[in-house]
Amino acid sequence: MLSLHAVRQLRDFALDVTLSVGRGETLVLIGENGAGKSTVLNLISGILTPDRGEITLGERTLFSDEKGIDVPAEDRNIGHLFQSYALFPHMTVAENVAFGLRCRRVPKPEIARSVTEQLAAMRLADLANVNVGRLSGGQRQRVALARALVLEPELLLLDEPLAAVDMRAKGAMRKELREQIRDAGIPCIVVTHTLRDVLELADRICLLDEGRVAADGAPEEVLGMRENGFIASFTER
Repeated sequence: MLSLHAVRQLRDFALDVTLSVGRGETLVLIGENGAGKSTVLNLISGILTPDRGEITLGERTLFSDEKGIDVPAEDRNIGHLFQSYALFPHMTVAENVAFGLRCRRVPKPEIARSVTEQLAAMRLADLANVNVGRLSGGQRQRVALARALVLEPELLLLDEPLAAVDMRAKGAMRKELREQIRDAGIPCIVVTHTLRDVLELADRICLLDEGRVAADGAPEEVLGMRENGFIASFTER
């Protein structure tokens, strides 16, 4: 389980968020642009540091201002898929997927085996030696997810995971993404601005409003809050 309480002063407001995500559960963060959704992911992964608070993942404390703990991002074992996918354009599909394992100094035979298995699981085996610059948006999304999952992370953070996918392919990719998340069986947080993503991916929804949790609950509960201006407009998209 992930447990988070994080406070950080941003340019326009103070972010103060408390949330938790259980094993095998997918929490979807929604809210206006600039509400702090991506910042929450960056605080969890270690890209940003809270001013105060505590972040725990399973039995490990990743951050605690009281205990003086701040585990480096590379040691948190979190799979973080960015909106841009952050793939290396000069590398092949296999090289991109292997990158994190090489950084961990995993033995070459083990890297080769893990990458082969992950590419097969993501239906990317035929593209192993193709430069990622030649791939479609959906294929790049699968490569980015494979690169995250090959590390056997304890948590998945997905920031607008379907933003770069062609509209015609989004339905199939959404289903595939849901299956991959379920198969991973770990806590997952997804940031999205798309109602269909919420309906198909969310076990729970957390609505952020200027760095605060305005609602947290089952999809039908949160999306039923039509008196909330954001929810009213979000459900009409």
